[in-house]
Amino acid sequence: MKEISIEPAAKKDYQQLITVWESSVRATHHFLSESDIITYRALILNEYFDQVQLYCIKENQEILGFIGLNNESIQMLFIHADARGKGLGKMLIDFAKKEYGVNTVDVNEQNIQAVGFYEKLGFITVERSEIDAAGKPYPILSMELKN
Repeated sequence: MKEISIEPAAKKDYQQLITVWESSVRATHHFLSESDIITYRALILNEYFDQVQLYCIKENQEILGFIGLNNESIQMLFIHADARGKGLGKMLIDFAKKEYGVNTVDVNEQNIQAVGFYEKLGFITVERSEIDAAGKPYPILSMELKN
Protein backbone atom coordinates (compact mmCIF):
# COMPACT_ATOMS: atom_id res chain seq x y z
CA MET A 1 0.00 0.00 0.00
CA LYS A 2 1.26 3.46 -0.88
CA GLU A 3 1.72 5.81 2.04
CA ILE A 4 1.86 9.44 0.92
CA SER A 5 2.90 12.20 3.31
CA ILE A 6 3.73 15.89 3.12
CA GLU A 7 6.34 17.06 5.58
CA PRO A 8 8.76 19.93 6.11
CA ALA A 9 12.05 19.53 4.27
CA ALA A 10 15.36 20.11 6.03
CA LYS A 11 18.90 20.83 4.83
CA LYS A 12 19.62 17.10 5.00
CA ASP A 13 17.00 16.68 2.23
CA TYR A 14 18.55 19.21 -0.16
CA GLN A 15 20.48 16.65 -2.23
CA GLN A 16 17.32 14.60 -2.78
CA LEU A 17 15.35 17.76 -3.55
CA ILE A 18 17.84 18.96 -6.14
CA THR A 19 17.72 15.52 -7.79
CA VAL A 20 13.91 15.84 -7.99
CA TRP A 21 14.31 19.41 -9.32
CA GLU A 22 16.72 18.34 -12.07
CA SER A 23 14.55 15.40 -13.12
CA SER A 24 11.51 17.67 -13.32
CA VAL A 25 13.32 20.44 -15.18
CA ARG A 26 14.78 18.06 -17.76
CA ALA A 27 11.26 16.71 -18.40
CA THR A 28 9.51 20.09 -18.68
CA HIS A 29 11.93 22.97 -19.26
CA HIS A 30 13.09 22.12 -22.79
CA PHE A 31 13.85 25.79 -23.42
CA LEU A 32 16.81 25.75 -20.98
CA SER A 33 20.34 25.06 -22.15
CA GLU A 34 22.63 22.68 -20.28
CA SER A 35 24.59 25.64 -18.91
CA ASP A 36 21.33 27.22 -17.71
CA ILE A 37 20.44 24.03 -15.84
CA ILE A 38 23.87 23.96 -14.18
CA THR A 39 23.58 27.66 -13.23
CA TYR A 40 20.06 27.32 -11.81
CA ARG A 41 20.95 24.09 -10.01
CA ALA A 42 23.68 25.89 -8.05
CA LEU A 43 21.42 28.89 -7.31
CA ILE A 44 18.59 26.71 -6.08
CA LEU A 45 20.79 24.44 -3.98
CA ASN A 46 22.94 27.20 -2.48
CA GLU A 47 20.49 30.10 -2.19
CA TYR A 48 16.85 29.59 -3.16
CA PHE A 49 16.11 26.58 -0.94
CA ASP A 50 17.07 28.68 2.10
CA GLN A 51 14.73 31.52 1.07
CA VAL A 52 11.48 29.53 1.20
CA GLN A 53 9.50 27.21 3.44
CA LEU A 54 10.07 23.82 1.85
CA TYR A 55 7.73 20.86 2.04
CA CYS A 56 8.33 17.53 0.37
CA ILE A 57 5.83 14.93 -0.68
CA LYS A 58 6.90 11.38 -0.03
CA GLU A 59 5.59 8.01 -1.08
CA ASN A 60 6.78 5.25 1.23
CA GLN A 61 9.42 7.68 2.59
CA GLU A 62 10.87 8.48 -0.87
CA ILE A 63 10.80 12.17 -1.85
CA LEU A 64 8.92 12.49 -5.14
CA GLY A 65 8.30 16.23 -5.18
CA PHE A 66 8.44 19.46 -3.24
CA ILE A 67 6.96 22.92 -2.90
CA GLY A 68 8.63 26.12 -1.73
CA LEU A 69 6.45 28.82 -0.18
CA ASN A 70 6.94 32.44 0.72
CA ASN A 71 3.94 33.83 2.59
CA GLU A 72 0.94 33.28 0.29
CA SER A 73 3.01 32.59 -2.82
CA ILE A 74 4.31 29.41 -4.39
CA GLN A 75 7.96 30.03 -5.26
CA MET A 76 8.72 26.56 -6.59
CA LEU A 77 6.92 23.30 -7.24
CA PHE A 78 8.67 20.30 -8.76
CA ILE A 79 7.68 16.65 -9.17
CA HIS A 80 10.16 13.95 -10.18
CA ALA A 81 9.67 13.04 -13.86
CA ASP A 82 8.85 9.43 -12.93
CA ALA A 83 6.08 10.58 -10.55
CA ARG A 84 4.31 13.08 -12.80
CA GLY A 85 0.62 12.63 -13.49
CA LYS A 86 -0.17 10.98 -10.15
CA GLY A 87 -1.79 14.02 -8.53
CA LEU A 88 1.18 14.84 -6.28
CA GLY A 89 1.44 18.44 -7.51
CA LYS A 90 -2.25 19.01 -6.82
CA MET A 91 -1.81 17.51 -3.34
CA LEU A 92 1.01 19.97 -2.64
CA ILE A 93 -1.09 22.91 -3.93
CA ASP A 94 -4.09 21.82 -1.84
CA PHE A 95 -1.82 21.57 1.22
CA ALA A 96 -0.37 25.04 0.59
CA LYS A 97 -3.82 26.58 0.08
CA LYS A 98 -5.23 24.98 3.24
CA GLU A 99 -2.24 25.56 5.54
CA TYR A 100 -0.92 28.89 4.23
CA GLY A 101 -3.69 30.48 2.17
CA VAL A 102 -1.51 30.35 -0.94
CA ASN A 103 -3.07 32.20 -3.85
CA THR A 104 -0.22 33.25 -6.20
CA VAL A 105 2.50 31.61 -8.26
CA ASP A 106 5.12 32.69 -10.79
CA VAL A 107 5.73 30.23 -13.63
CA ASN A 108 7.92 30.11 -16.72
CA GLU A 109 5.73 31.04 -19.68
CA GLN A 110 7.61 28.53 -21.84
CA ASN A 111 6.72 25.70 -19.46
CA ILE A 112 3.39 25.09 -21.17
CA GLN A 113 2.58 22.04 -19.02
CA ALA A 114 2.98 24.02 -15.78
CA VAL A 115 0.91 26.93 -17.08
CA GLY A 116 -1.88 24.49 -18.02
CA PHE A 117 -1.60 22.75 -14.63
CA TYR A 118 -2.08 26.02 -12.73
CA GLU A 119 -4.90 27.14 -15.03
CA LYS A 120 -6.68 23.82 -14.44
CA LEU A 121 -6.45 24.52 -10.68
CA GLY A 122 -8.05 27.95 -11.10
CA PHE A 123 -5.05 30.27 -11.47
CA ILE A 124 -5.19 33.09 -14.02
CA THR A 125 -2.35 35.20 -15.43
CA VAL A 126 -2.30 38.72 -14.01
CA GLU A 127 1.15 39.92 -15.09
CA ARG A 128 4.04 38.99 -17.40
CA SER A 129 7.74 39.74 -17.04
CA GLU A 130 10.21 39.40 -19.93
CA ILE A 131 12.95 38.07 -17.61
CA ASP A 132 13.15 35.66 -14.71
CA ALA A 133 14.49 36.35 -11.19
CA ALA A 134 18.04 35.56 -12.33
CA GLY A 135 17.75 38.17 -15.11
CA LYS A 136 17.62 35.54 -17.86
CA PRO A 137 15.37 36.02 -20.93
CA TYR A 138 12.77 33.45 -19.84
CA PRO A 139 9.39 35.20 -19.48
CA ILE A 140 7.59 34.71 -16.18
CA LEU A 141 3.82 34.70 -15.74
CA SER A 142 2.49 35.89 -12.40
CA MET A 143 -0.69 33.97 -11.72
CA GLU A 144 -3.26 34.15 -8.96
CA LEU A 145 -6.28 32.15 -7.92
CA LYS A 146 -9.63 33.34 -9.20
CA ASN A 147 -12.15 33.92 -6.41
